[in-house]
Amino acid sequence: MYIALFLYFATLTAIAIISARKVKSASDFIIGNRSLNYWLTAMAAHASDMSSWLFMGYPALIFVEGMFKVWVALGLVACMWVNWQIVAKKFRELTGRWNCNTFSTFLHHRYEDRSGVLQVFSALFCLVFYVVYVCAHLTGLGILGFSLVGISYDVAILIGFIVVVTYVILGGYITLAWIDLVQGLFLLIVLCIVPYILISNEGGWSSFLTQLDEKGVSLRIWPVNWMEFFSVLTMFFGWGMGYFGQPHIITKFMGIQHAEEISKSRNVGMSWMVIMLSAATFVGLVGIVYFKNGLEDPQVIFIEMVKDTFYPFAVGLILCAILAATINVMSSQLLVLSSILTVDIYKRFTRKESSKRLLAVSRFFVIIPAFFALCIAYMRVGSIYDLVHYAWSGLGASFGVIVLLALYSNKINKYGAIASIIVGGLTAAIWPYFNAKLLPVEVDSLIPGFILSFISAYLLSYFTKHISPCKAIEEARRN
Repeated sequence: MYIALFLYFATLTAIAIISARKVKSASDFIIGNRSLNYWLTAMAAHASDMSSWLFMGYPALIFVEGMFKVWVALGLVACMWVNWQIVAKKFRELTGRWNCNTFSTFLHHRYEDRSGVLQVFSALFCLVFYVVYVCAHLTGLGILGFSLVGISYDVAILIGFIVVVTYVILGGYITLAWIDLVQGLFLLIVLCIVPYILISNEGGWSSFLTQLDEKGVSLRIWPVNWMEFFSVLTMFFGWGMGYFGQPHIITKFMGIQHAEEISKSRNVGMSWMVIMLSAATFVGLVGIVYFKNGLEDPQVIFIEMVKDTFYPFAVGLILCAILAATINVMSSQLLVLSSILTVDIYKRFTRKESSKRLLAVSRFFVIIPAFFALCIAYMRVGSIYDLVHYAWSGLGASFGVIVLLALYSNKINKYGAIASIIVGGLTAAIWPYFNAKLLPVEVDSLIPGFILSFISAYLLSYFTKHISPCKAIEEARRN
């Protein structure tokens, strides 16, 4: 097992060292100088999306609540496809035209916000929700370390912090893109093989279905009453719409060399995503049959099945997949935070810096948000699923609406954009605490956040339209 872990980390280190030679400037570090092919772009966008949530959070949801929760995965697939269709190419073209290296800089150019308020608020909400997101990944590494090799949770998250921060500092965007490609293919193989072998060990497909039926597990996914229909809508849109506002995914569209190849990236990435979520769903279902007496912590369902089924070397290789998934997403998010702190905060309030100094600052700013996330992870504030869900909803509600409006509406000005981010982000942040008091049913926080963000964007733009016309809007109207 230790040999397998060593080989895995040695491979990542080699990739990081080789690709680090290509990093000569802050632009290389943050956005890879827009030099990626469609394969790298596809895997960067998708592998940086699926974290330990794919192996631990989502299978636990299916294991505990059944097949009906597959609507979460269906919503993710549908909305990511729409994201590729209506956001990816246009976002790449505009950011290339305006030479934007960060998500916040795109909004700044789109709405000509010379005051910097839009950049500051977008940076603030990114910082808050991404720290929670990184905390979720560290929590997953802590659980994995304890279950796999018996080291304490605290030591495991500290090791994870050191490893991920080191990889990001070494190479930046290009390194992460190559690691995403290698680990994305590795994840695909692992997550397909494991449920196939486990179903075979249970006597094959027919025996597996029979055992599910004997345990009273329904494979029905269609709603039969209004309450279930409402639940389907909240699962589908409550997760899926979040894709429009995830800077660590959207910024991957900026890195492709040729915008015309976006459709090829979409086909590769969506194929990978459908296969991965289908396999993760089967992991949850197989767990219901495998653990006949239940499981104390459903988050370790995949880990425990692998440990019981395979030889130690294979166990080490397979569980490296969880490390791969976690490192992918955590690294991408830290890179986004680093770029925001460097370009939107540091660079804005300092004199003109040399390219080498900005590169050094970018690498330094990887450490700060990671350290805050480490401190929160030590407090064990929630499960992987809950932490990811909170951060995902917060980012989606903060930025999803304004991304779509920035690309397709000419009626929004900088005041509407600022209001959209603030109202959406705050709604998502506080909604979980007021949902039960306001409504008799649970509504995902992304949905009210999205709605209120949309309304506030148009209202503020309407009432302030006489203050300052936006040249970018006028240009968009003419085009």
